[in-house]
Amino acid sequence: MTEAALSLAAGFPTPTREQWLVAVDKALKGAPFDNKLVTHLPEGIAVQPLYTRADSPAEGGLPGLAPYTRGATAGGEGWAIRTEHDAADLQAVNTAMLTDLARGATALTLRLDRAVRAGLDGDDPRAEDLAGSDGAMVYSIDDLDRALRGVYLDMVPLALEAGAQAEPAAALLVALWRNRGVVPDQARGAFNADPLGVLAAEGVLGQTLDGALARMAGLAAWTVEHWPNVTAVGVDTSAHYNAGATEAQDLAAALATGLAYLRALVEGGLEIDTACRQMAFTLSVGCDQFLSIAKLRAARLLWARVTEVCGATPPARAMHIHARTAARILSRRDPWVNMLRTTVAAFAAGIGGANSVAVAPFDAALGPSDDFARRIARNSQVLLQEESSLTKVADPAGGSWYVEALTRQLAEAAWALFQDIEGRGGMAAILLDGWWAGQLAESWAAREKNIAKRKDSLTGINEFPNILEQAVERPAPDFAALRMQASVRLAPARIEVPSFAADSLDALVDAAEQGVSIGRMAAALAEGAGLSIPALPRHRHAESFEALRDAADAHKAATGAWPVVFLANLGRVASHTARATYAKNFFEAGGIQALGNSGFKDAESCVQAFKDSGARIAVLCGGDNQYEEHAEAFARALKAAGVQTLFLAGNPGDKRDAYAAAGVDSFISVGCDVLAILRSTLADLGVAL
Repeated sequence: MTEAALSLAAGFPTPTREQWLVAVDKALKGAPFDNKLVTHLPEGIAVQPLYTRADSPAEGGLPGLAPYTRGATAGGEGWAIRTEHDAADLQAVNTAMLTDLARGATALTLRLDRAVRAGLDGDDPRAEDLAGSDGAMVYSIDDLDRALRGVYLDMVPLALEAGAQAEPAAALLVALWRNRGVVPDQARGAFNADPLGVLAAEGVLGQTLDGALARMAGLAAWTVEHWPNVTAVGVDTSAHYNAGATEAQDLAAALATGLAYLRALVEGGLEIDTACRQMAFTLSVGCDQFLSIAKLRAARLLWARVTEVCGATPPARAMHIHARTAARILSRRDPWVNMLRTTVAAFAAGIGGANSVAVAPFDAALGPSDDFARRIARNSQVLLQEESSLTKVADPAGGSWYVEALTRQLAEAAWALFQDIEGRGGMAAILLDGWWAGQLAESWAAREKNIAKRKDSLTGINEFPNILEQAVERPAPDFAALRMQASVRLAPARIEVPSFAADSLDALVDAAEQGVSIGRMAAALAEGAGLSIPALPRHRHAESFEALRDAADAHKAATGAWPVVFLANLGRVASHTARATYAKNFFEAGGIQALGNSGFKDAESCVQAFKDSGARIAVLCGGDNQYEEHAEAFARALKAAGVQTLFLAGNPGDKRDAYAAAGVDSFISVGCDVLAILRSTLADLGVAL
């Protein structure tokens, strides 16, 4: 017995797009279609309100097959839950790692401190402000052993982030593998040599670029020979993304950097397929869900094309992606919202097909994360995999006409920019001549303008702030004590091993096994003055509004009270509540406390309440009918009572001049520059900015 296929639309005619547009135009009542229904992204992509089969690519491939748009694998195994560790104290690092591994994490990243990344040991006088900053104080094999005590290195993939000191750090890890009896086939990890990424992020490369690329190629060749399941080269675009890169710019930077490294590896003697497999990419994902999904899909498509042109076989063209929730999306104010931001980002990374994902703890912008924050970050991934079952479907977003179209458009935008970069001499050239920094600065300025006008909403920051929130504090470690401990640990090896060879990676590993520190190895490998450029800046979306909140808090600490604004609410609650709420959110986003009330029937009672409040500025809040009837009278009375600056909430339309003549100094409404108004208002109230 057979059953006819059920088609719910079978009884209805199929409308054409033209017919749909006619219906839309009627619903819009003449309003411009492009303004009302089309969203324009910074990448130059116009997001349409409707997508159809015509927007889907003719051939998207299959998961696990070139061009890998739909995933580097056939699906089913999910992504590695990676946790990233950068606490200064080695015991704190070790405790956090073991806790993560016991409760769901499957891979680790260890970031070494700024002293190491500058080629110094923690007890070096030049490292006084660097030791323990932004990373773990790992300087020797004993330090690394302490940090990784109890971690089964034959089972857990470990990635290192050591900046320009990838070789000495790799020597430490290899020495530890040897000491623990980890055989080459069992070791899993990444050394992450990334000279162009270091130059972008730190602004300093302690050798010539050609020398750095040659050493990177040597590390890769040595890794291929000795450690078959380890990658030597990393392409981390975090510096570009945190400087303000759009998704297309971030992808273009990844492609241009990756191509530069491929050339160096092949020139260093590796076959193209081997060179491809020695590279791992780290891409940041934000909380624009669909754009982030499309970004990872486009990244694989683009890299497959680059490697195809370079002569790689299809299996070697698959891009290995570690997705990291972007640092720039994290706020210091109302940090609890970061849990939601990073969950959306992690969801997008998983749907987009990342090989591994790292979720930042919600308090990461405040200092060292506590156990609760790390647990929530870890469990958000566990929940996505185990309870939401995201890993049980291959390429869940595949077939969505919108996602497929967005993937293709993003890939096209990134490819055009990548070609422009190559035409300018490649990634190194545009970093050195400053052109790239200028491009990112323009992108950040455009984004900051959108944030300032609340076109881009930040919950808890420029929208729905909580001025009374209890601050989340994360005490800084005792760096002086930690430096003293490091000095005691480092002293014996300097006496027992006064000199060592540094003419090969094998010699570095031997030296590391004897206790030679990263700082000493870095000094032995140093080659002249190296390169120096202005490092790319680090931005967070919330930084401008948070600066205003900080200034208002400092004012409160000095005077005993926040700066305040009086809400001159007209009429009944139902009449003014919408604009009163708008005004409260508007001013409290800048740390100006809104003094509310149930509304006033006449100007006299409003004036008396204003005088009693002690405020110097006020904002009229009411419905259009209330404004029409009462705004001018209330404005005159309030200005006569001494209101320094009088605002009106809402767009006054053709009544602007009349309201201004009555005493209204400024109007706040959708589309105005919130940040600029708040800055000038705080300055008028005597708050130091």
